[in-house]
Amino acid sequence: MKFITGIFFSLLSLSAFGQLDPSSNYREKLSLDNGWRFHLGDIPFPEVKGHQKSYSNAKAGKAGGAAATDYDDTDWRTLNLPHDWAVEGSFDSIANLAQGYRKRGIGWYRRSFKIDPKDKGKNLELQFDGIATHCTVWFNGIVVHRNWSGYSSFYIDISDMAKYGDALNNIAIRVDAIDQEGWWYEGAGIYRHTWLVKRSPLHIATDGVFAHPVKKTAVEWEIPVEVTLANSGELRSDARVISTLFDPHGNKIVSEQRVINAASLDKTIVHLNLKTSNPKLWSVEQPTLYRVQTLVEQNGHVTDTLSTSCGFRTIRFDADSGFYLNEKPVKLQGVCNHQDHAGVGVAVPNSLWEFRLRKLKEMGANAYRCAHNPPSAEFLDACDRMGILVMDENRNFNSSPEYMGQLTWMVRRDRNHPSIILWSIFNEEPMQGTEIGYKMGRRMSAEVKRLDSTRPVTAAMNGGLFEPVNISQAVDVVGFNYQTNNYDRFHKENPKMMLTSSEDASALMVRGSYITDAAKHTLDSYDTQKPVWGSTHRRAWRVIAERPFMAGCFIWTGFDYHGEPTPYDWPTTGSSFGIMDLCGFPKAAYYIHQAQWIKDKPILHLVPHWNWEVKEGTPVKVMAMSNAEKVKLILNGKVIGEQEVDKYEMNSWEVPYKPGKLEAIGYVKGKEVSHFSVETTGQPVQIKLTADRSKIKGDGWDAVPVKVEVLDHKGRPVQTANLPIEFEVQGEGTIIGLGNGDPNSHEMEKGNKRSLFNGLAQVILQSKAAGNGELLLKANSKGLKSGIVKIDIEPVKNIPSVAVEKPSMVLDKWLLSPISAVKPDPNMVLASNDMNSWQPVGAGNPRVFPNGNFAVFRASFTPYLAQQNNGGSIILKNLTGKAEVWLDKKLLAVKNGEDLSDFSVQFPAGKGKRELSILIETSFGKPAGLGGLVTIE
Repeated sequence: MKFITGIFFSLLSLSAFGQLDPSSNYREKLSLDNGWRFHLGDIPFPEVKGHQKSYSNAKAGKAGGAAATDYDDTDWRTLNLPHDWAVEGSFDSIANLAQGYRKRGIGWYRRSFKIDPKDKGKNLELQFDGIATHCTVWFNGIVVHRNWSGYSSFYIDISDMAKYGDALNNIAIRVDAIDQEGWWYEGAGIYRHTWLVKRSPLHIATDGVFAHPVKKTAVEWEIPVEVTLANSGELRSDARVISTLFDPHGNKIVSEQRVINAASLDKTIVHLNLKTSNPKLWSVEQPTLYRVQTLVEQNGHVTDTLSTSCGFRTIRFDADSGFYLNEKPVKLQGVCNHQDHAGVGVAVPNSLWEFRLRKLKEMGANAYRCAHNPPSAEFLDACDRMGILVMDENRNFNSSPEYMGQLTWMVRRDRNHPSIILWSIFNEEPMQGTEIGYKMGRRMSAEVKRLDSTRPVTAAMNGGLFEPVNISQAVDVVGFNYQTNNYDRFHKENPKMMLTSSEDASALMVRGSYITDAAKHTLDSYDTQKPVWGSTHRRAWRVIAERPFMAGCFIWTGFDYHGEPTPYDWPTTGSSFGIMDLCGFPKAAYYIHQAQWIKDKPILHLVPHWNWEVKEGTPVKVMAMSNAEKVKLILNGKVIGEQEVDKYEMNSWEVPYKPGKLEAIGYVKGKEVSHFSVETTGQPVQIKLTADRSKIKGDGWDAVPVKVEVLDHKGRPVQTANLPIEFEVQGEGTIIGLGNGDPNSHEMEKGNKRSLFNGLAQVILQSKAAGNGELLLKANSKGLKSGIVKIDIEPVKNIPSVAVEKPSMVLDKWLLSPISAVKPDPNMVLASNDMNSWQPVGAGNPRVFPNGNFAVFRASFTPYLAQQNNGGSIILKNLTGKAEVWLDKKLLAVKNGEDLSDFSVQFPAGKGKRELSILIETSFGKPAGLGGLVTIE
């Protein structure tokens, strides 16, 4: 057992990606993000017409057009993932407003890579974390997957179709972003990570470990570990499965093992049970994480291992008193959010999730609803680490097999996360109050429970609650969307049902704006604006806080998002529902919720700014957000007034405007506990840049938002500035996005220019791979002193990745003529319906010619554009035997010796498809032919 224990401890040094060192013999999880070639717009497939084309079109590996392995993509754009092409474009008034007036359309991606021959026999799997919206995937010319949800990951076993050594493997993906699943901005393209996973034939299946702690007694806990083994080997195999629990410091706590027999080409479920006592609990305040290490042994050798995070915590909903975490009452102070951010759209870097979650935690939020789709795995990892409670939501309400598969995937992938407390099966479905809807919901709820019985199922309902048969009867916790006036009635009529608000508020405001002007599409930030279905932030929270039976709320929304402009449409392109704007800059609502939700430190904030271009004496509404007992307001040293703090409505005054300094002081029991002020500023004189972090990793993934503002001669931020700024970068990093939070802005979100909006803008910087040293961002604007920020790039190990291969044409689909004792015509013509006299073969192995000395190998190809214009070379590796090389029925070259050797032939320029015939002659019984790859260069 010492050997196994030693392995366990060595595994604790895994990187954040959870995979072993690529040099190991276990599993490798390699990024496929780099080096994709991209074409915006559809590429029609060639017309299938005639017997030969029809026959070929129906065969594996014979995909045509841009899906073909030899398609010329050399002039396509090269980029790294994640990628959202919609956010790169301009706005279009005739495009769909729900998608933010962005053109989406269709795009193609292609990538080539090699696989080491030592990996032959391993289980090889492609993993795509998210592609918007629908897609078809070809691998080596074979259709291997069609995906019908832009939010679901999918995994493709390519073990049987992979090529090794110098042979290129090709992935081609057609992405259809004309189709849409939501009524919000969904982006377009491969917007989440991609991977190649290499594992032993006997391995743990993807999403194949379920290890979620369950409390048994006051001090005793157990982790029922379920391991799904897959065996892609040719033989049934005995195996030992070992699971071990480690504490946060890497100390082993308990281990258990099972011996099983795994059938070939099948999956085997293994159950283990890890028992422990008095673990440290996972909570919002202290999100303590443990690790379950699962190891597979075959014939005394480790074949696979997987490390799974878990947290010890209990959750409980009560019909009378709400939600309990670890048996302590916790009011859910939550927000709903879509998954896009300024500048990057839905292609959000991992580190930006942490930035967004940290802003929410600082506001006092403790819960997050993934609206209305499963999030990225990296997002959930961040919630686990940071202590955010999550409602994980299914995208499509549908109980047919295809869509039940999407639901099953979500639960299997996510069920180990301690942050998740609710599974939501839908949002606002028209059939929610019907018998059909009930039956569908019942079936979907049962599927969730089959996979995870530890968490309740909910559904976000905006109607049908009082119908005789409705979805509320098929779920564990009833979710209310905008049903504020029905909370009491529903609870009275259904006193045993557990309830939460799944979506509320929908209040509207624009950051830094304090006047509502429909003509200018502006909204004030005093929490006065709301749609007919919504509530102000203050009222929405009050009705939740005053009702113990309501578990809590999920406010619509934490952040603004592209698309779904409300209440205005064009030229408004984004929402104004957010507590923060699209960049994460707080609006007044942020401080309202801080005052409502934070209890352990003083909160005080004033709005608006104090730079008003009005006559002195003009009344200006001033609002104070505080959790103190009293607030005093002072203007230029003169007391304006003092009020008891209203913990729900906040406090406000009408103040005659006079330039100067406006101050607020918060008091508790007569003692000053907080102070806040705003001042009338001078004109901007300099730019200030503030990076969210002073150091980032040089891995090519880490990204950091930089706040851009301008200061007056006294160093005070000018909140009313709307100046153009231009940026330049020095060092191992790049700008990947720009924003300013203005829902009416049509400026590009890529590039190096952005205007301030009400005093603020944001630049998102990302390191380059193998980056090191200092990353410098400089901001310039005419007449202002430039702003400079320096960020240290920390050298780190490269993210394990699949090497990028340049596009090259490999001819690996050949026809072999019948063997002949006499020299045949190398240019003999085959009938279009002759599919049988010549045999399909590959290159790479010389062969013995039975009963003859001659054979013809034939392939057709269309040279890349550069080769069509300039000619090129045919490179025949390990060509064996005498040979004549014919192209388009013209002799190009002759090889006179029979020995194995590389042979290179130049070919002339020419358009269209070319026919290559290679006549081989060999001595009787001596192997000959295409002994290696044939490439066109």
